[in-house]
Amino acid sequence: MTFWEHLDELRSRLWRILVMVVIAMVLCFFFKEQLFAIVLGPKPEYLQLINVELTQQFLIHMRVALWAGLIIASPYIIYEVFAFIAPGLYENERRITIRAVVISYLLFVSGVLLSYFAIFPITVDFLGSYQVADYVTNTITLSSYISVMGIMCLLMGVVFELPVLCWLLAKVGLLKASFMRHYRCHAVVVILILAAVITPTGDPFTLSLVSIPIYLLWELSILIVKKVEK
Repeated sequence: MTFWEHLDELRSRLWRILVMVVIAMVLCFFFKEQLFAIVLGPKPEYLQLINVELTQQFLIHMRVALWAGLIIASPYIIYEVFAFIAPGLYENERRITIRAVVISYLLFVSGVLLSYFAIFPITVDFLGSYQVADYVTNTITLSSYISVMGIMCLLMGVVFELPVLCWLLAKVGLLKASFMRHYRCHAVVVILILAAVITPTGDPFTLSLVSIPIYLLWELSILIVKKVEK
């Protein structure tokens, strides 16, 4: 194919991706109750959310529907991207790419689910009830709740990509298993700091809930890097 033929194919695939995302977004928009039942699922019963701007609830509804549409359409988006680049890959490169993409996707989803079901509920319960003084009450906006939820889920999803990142670095010769084993203690300190940043609650249970899975991913990454070296 010529350059312009490649460009035309890319445009066609981008249009199909856009149509799929719009369809998924519209469906999510009209299923408002089910959508926000999921979004507000981790919220403690005592916590009352408010809205302070006239158009804010509608804009939040649109934004959440867009993100939900992207999430639902993400497998199709990945398929279209891979279908575009696959003809330029050798057979062994295709197998490796498929494996890496699937594992990356599953790891990201695992991190998001861990945050949604375990880490974020504890965090929102702590922050929602935290007071510097008895006469200072918390009034949490819906926008603030959704923003914190999105950031925490995204952070955990990215952190769970550690094995894939280590695999890529090992593939290009920038990371060795011996290096990771030598700095294991330093990694534990960094993981604890990262866990403290992700979850500001500070209690040992929440820190363990975040740090232990990340540490296990570090140990898994060592095994992956060692296998790449062999």
